[in-house]
Amino acid sequence: MKQLNKIMLHLKQELRTTFTWKTITSILLGTAITSFGVYNIHRQANITEGGILGLLLLCNYWFGISSSLLSPLLDGLSYLFGYKYLGKDFLKTSIFATVSLAAFFWLWEKFPPLLPSLADTPLLAAVVGGLFIGVGCGLVVRQGASCGGDDALALIISRLTPLKISQAYLFTDITVLALSLSYIPLQRIVYSLVTVTISSYLIDFVTTIGKTKETAKTEIVAD
Repeated sequence: MKQLNKIMLHLKQELRTTFTWKTITSILLGTAITSFGVYNIHRQANITEGGILGLLLLCNYWFGISSSLLSPLLDGLSYLFGYKYLGKDFLKTSIFATVSLAAFFWLWEKFPPLLPSLADTPLLAAVVGGLFIGVGCGLVVRQGASCGGDDALALIISRLTPLKISQAYLFTDITVLALSLSYIPLQRIVYSLVTVTISSYLIDFVTTIGKTKETAKTEIVAD
């Protein structure tokens, strides 16, 4: 019994250390902003994505693999590697961010879109959507967490290579978007490229603002 109490006490201390009010607030705000932008802008304008979401669509088109099966597999692998290279705090905060993102999607979907549709101006939708995603994901990544496999993959690449976070995001997104040209018209890919470019650099900006380059990178990947 004493051993169990010691374990529970240790877990509580770890959670208090990991989930400060600053961390919780930043992740909640970030996931709220990200999900709001995706639901109210990208979905209405039918802007596709790069990264793991784009890879899901690609595999479904070419191989008929269900996204419901492949999505948890790819996200799970990304989080597994994230735990290996970024530490257990990354895993804990990322699980919280993933649940938070799903909860906010559930909330927004209870209402009709709160913004006017930008479907007739897809370039504007790509720009505005990129702003929402960049700021939202940036607030989450700043706390060393991720909203999904895309963020985890970018953080791992940034950790293991000299690439900045923005460059890691662009590398994964552009790779998937290039492969997606096999079934998506070039014009739609261009709009997606606009979104991922804006969001990638905004994530890097929000993540590192007020920090030196080395301090930012150390904080993000610290266990």
